[in-house]
Amino acid sequence: MAMSGKIRIKLVRSTIGRKPYQKKTVKALGLGKINSTVEKESNPAILGMVKAIEHLVVVEEIK
Repeated sequence: MAMSGKIRIKLVRSTIGRKPYQKKTVKALGLGKINSTVEKESNPAILGMVKAIEHLVVVEEIK
């Protein structure tokens, strides 16, 4: 993942049965239901959050 520009994050798996920190990370990113999408600035904090829940989301870089 590049450190410049924006990224689009889409929740593709449920948070049911996940650890509490993973649920909180999903909520902190602004994701709610499955297939919800947010666009965020690509910075170390956001990339770290995405890495913690990479098995639940799909990430793509926005040009």
